[in-house]
Amino acid sequence: MPAAVTTLCLGVGERAWAHFRTHWDSLSPDAYASERGTRRLRRYGRFSFSAATGRFRRLSQEYFVQPEATNPLYIGRDRVFEPLTDSFAAAPVFRAVLRLLGRFATTLDDPPEWTVRVHPFRVVASADARGLPTPEGRHRDGVTLVASLLVGRQNATGGASSVFDTDGRQVLTTTLSEPGDLLLGDDRRTLHSVSPLSPSDPSRPAYRDVLVVTFAPGPHRR
Repeated sequence: MPAAVTTLCLGVGERAWAHFRTHWDSLSPDAYASERGTRRLRRYGRFSFSAATGRFRRLSQEYFVQPEATNPLYIGRDRVFEPLTDSFAAAPVFRAVLRLLGRFATTLDDPPEWTVRVHPFRVVASADARGLPTPEGRHRDGVTLVASLLVGRQNATGGASSVFDTDGRQVLTTTLSEPGDLLLGDDRRTLHSVSPLSPSDPSRPAYRDVLVVTFAPGPHRR
């Protein structure tokens, strides 16, 4: 979805959007990505979503673990990330994003309850270190709906998002370039990856800020 369509669907103004972008300046280093030489900052949170009422409820913080056979880098590894700030969770733009994605999720499946995982990411690149939005390469997240919303880019080249079918055929490649660009995928039927990021001006760092949100049926199971 191009940014103009996303913004129209969200129904939020420029001031709310500009304020929402400032939350990416308060993310924390991802120590697990650093182990592989990638500079990435993030936070993490969970919500439940009732299809019957359309309501979201914030869940308690716990470690993040992906289902087996989805992310080859972290199979069976329990990762701990800093939680979403209260101001982030209450932001009008974020709440509007959840409502919009809830509408999409219920077109794909109809469980009475969903588990929603929220990941604000910043990937940083420099002249001597490419940024890797998906160091695991082509992968699935083991959910139903996966959504990537671009919040900001600065001094960046690369970062192209690619989607593949389960036989490995490329379905789509696009670069989220304007804040509000939104990529949606049925994670049961596709895989995805993002190409490395590099600075346009090597004397300054580059960054790519995205909000990744996933919906999976049922209450959370480890």
